[in-house]
Amino acid sequence: MGLVCGFLAGMVIVLFRLLVESIQASMLPGGQVENYEALPPLIQFALPVVGGLLLGLMFVRFSKGLHVLGIPRVMERLIYHQGHLSLRGLLLQFFGAAIAIITGHSVGREGPHVFLGAASGSLLGQYLSLPNNSIRILVGCGTAAGISASFDTPLAGVIFALEVVMMEYTLISFIPIMLAAVSANSLSLMMFEGERVFDLEIIQLGSLHELAFILMLGLAAGTVSAAYVQLIEFISDKSQKMSIWLRNLSAGVLVGLCALVAPQVMGIGYDTVNQILLGEIGLSLLALLVVAKLIATAASVGLGIPGGTIGPALFIGAALGGLFAPLPSLLLEGPVSDPGVYALIGMAALMGAALQAPLAALTTVIELTHNPEIIMPGMLAIVVASLVSSEVFGKSSMFHTLLEATGLNYHTDPVMQSLRRTGAAEFMNRSFVQLDATLSRQAAMMALNQKPEWVVINGPEDELALMPSVELLRNLELQDDAEIDLLKIPATRYQMSPIRMQSTLQEALETLDNSSAEALYIEWFDEAHYWRIQGILTRAQIESAYRF
Repeated sequence: MGLVCGFLAGMVIVLFRLLVESIQASMLPGGQVENYEALPPLIQFALPVVGGLLLGLMFVRFSKGLHVLGIPRVMERLIYHQGHLSLRGLLLQFFGAAIAIITGHSVGREGPHVFLGAASGSLLGQYLSLPNNSIRILVGCGTAAGISASFDTPLAGVIFALEVVMMEYTLISFIPIMLAAVSANSLSLMMFEGERVFDLEIIQLGSLHELAFILMLGLAAGTVSAAYVQLIEFISDKSQKMSIWLRNLSAGVLVGLCALVAPQVMGIGYDTVNQILLGEIGLSLLALLVVAKLIATAASVGLGIPGGTIGPALFIGAALGGLFAPLPSLLLEGPVSDPGVYALIGMAALMGAALQAPLAALTTVIELTHNPEIIMPGMLAIVVASLVSSEVFGKSSMFHTLLEATGLNYHTDPVMQSLRRTGAAEFMNRSFVQLDATLSRQAAMMALNQKPEWVVINGPEDELALMPSVELLRNLELQDDAEIDLLKIPATRYQMSPIRMQSTLQEALETLDNSSAEALYIEWFDEAHYWRIQGILTRAQIESAYRF
């Protein structure tokens, strides 16, 4: 199923990328994708404004309250809705992100890729009526497929899905997620003929003396990352009461103003990142790009433009790293690193700090360079940047911040994680008989001959009650009544509530906690397509799932 999910997600992501790049090539000068710098200044300003207006109108007409998309939406659906994503959300993300990127908004494609992949996996699981714990794994598969197809980094996709989105490492999810990442990456390589996202030469550190500069870069990246998260949080919080069309239009105006100063901030900006990696951009422009990209991205993301934050983080990190590149040649003797080394390490450090995902950032750098020598300096910068952002400035993950701005909380605990990945059907008790409340002594004896553990009682108004079978047997031994009322005999009875076969143990526990029920019955279609009780689940059975 992981292979199928990865292939399906890969197809959707490839279609999205082909749509965006084909339109960009047809409308931008020279037929070059992302060549926004060659547009006249008036067009550079007007394009994101028109895009913001189109997005605002689209959300007003079609969203029906669905305004949060991208990776935060995937995380929210995992924690609160067992990974169920809608077709409406997929279509809004597909066309909304396409409009945003084409019209030059300062957003990335990785967030939309992750959402499209996760939604593809979720819809596949819902179509096949899979249990919710299986749908959660398919969402993880789609997430890994999204990152894998974006950068051609399958291992980074796996780590990102487990570290950032699912926040758990288990063998049962690891294998299908790996298969999904591989299949999506294979499809992307076939469709784009192995085209590399970044133009990387041989990357290696000039000397160990440069570790001091790497440490300084990590400190700077952590500080800029904290500013990045803080600015997005501030704009998102202050704009919550604005109408969605006004928010999107305002984002377009702000991005347009930034584009007049630095047109390189428009769109994803990987063409500019490649120039930075090759050392082709001067220091003054690099400093301007750090500030302008920071403001443009915070405006876009904070005001609800349906794009990603990973691409801009890589852009800002590359520009920041480029600012440190000349220092070794000025202060050290002997061979020093190429500018691309500092740009690449800056990308990894800012990504790791902004997402609070150091392992995913490090894995991305390793796969992009195919060079293990980048591990030590990359690890140093990523760890320092992550600690500065989280411990010095108190900033959490970008995605957690965006969720909290909408009033949601993504914090979890090991018990809930364990219950979420376990299906209720795995622990249900099938040893039961279902009887009417009033029945004859002979009918009761015949039912007990099946040696059930529980008796489900059909009460008035379709209400069900649960009784241990031993208590019915004890009553039959003590009484010789010809007719028995199961709701009146001395016995322990539990009120029951229904849950579906696809439910997880977390959903079962929440149902018990939020109702007066003391036991659950799991229902599903039988062979004749009638609803039937398939099993019984008590609180004690749920507790045994995480105690032992």
